[in-house]
Amino acid sequence: AALFMENTRKSSIVSRANSIGSTSASSVPNTDDEDSDYHQEPYKESYKDRRRRAHTQAEQKRRDAIKKGYDDLQAIVPTCEQQDFSIGSQKLSKAIVLQKTIDYIQFLHKEKKKQEEEVSTLRKDVMALKIMKVNYEQIVKAHQDNPNEGKDQVSDEVKFNVFQGIMDSLFQSFNASISVTSFQELSACVFSWIEEHCKPQTLRDIVIGVLHQLKSQLY
Repeated sequence: AALFMENTRKSSIVSRANSIGSTSASSVPNTDDEDSDYHQEPYKESYKDRRRRAHTQAEQKRRDAIKKGYDDLQAIVPTCEQQDFSIGSQKLSKAIVLQKTIDYIQFLHKEKKKQEEEVSTLRKDVMALKIMKVNYEQIVKAHQDNPNEGKDQVSDEVKFNVFQGIMDSLFQSFNASISVTSFQELSACVFSWIEEHCKPQTLRDIVIGVLHQLKSQLY
């Protein structure tokens, strides 16, 4: 009986020890599994890293755009393609490209202004020629309608007096309107005078006035 009780006590102690051991083992974390999961988890980029990378990309795009802009200017501006002996075969700096571009734009503005002045002068020439054309067409038409009217009835003296009267009237307005300070002013004033005082209706009134004056003198 004593042996049986002793064996029973030992079995109870071993059973309780196994129970405690299993409980303790279950409460201890599996470090090997965690280490494995830690190494398998991908690296997550931080907000700061993402922001730095985005800033770097934006800065690179900005630099590429600026470089392309300078390359385009160098290809468009003719003076940038010319050989500069002071620089030699070296690549043009950004400052030189900008300066050459500014000079070229100023040159284009001057050329544009010059061409506008030439166009204005040509328009005045065209207007004067149109006025002369209309006057000659009226003279020719009047002669064709009455080819024999007044033939051999008007002397050369009368013709000259008519012409003189017309020219005197025109010269008065011409002398009052024309400036002879320079050839440029003279040219501009002449075309302005033609547009203002040589209109068909104005010339018609002048001729009618001269004819009425001579008619009263002759008769």
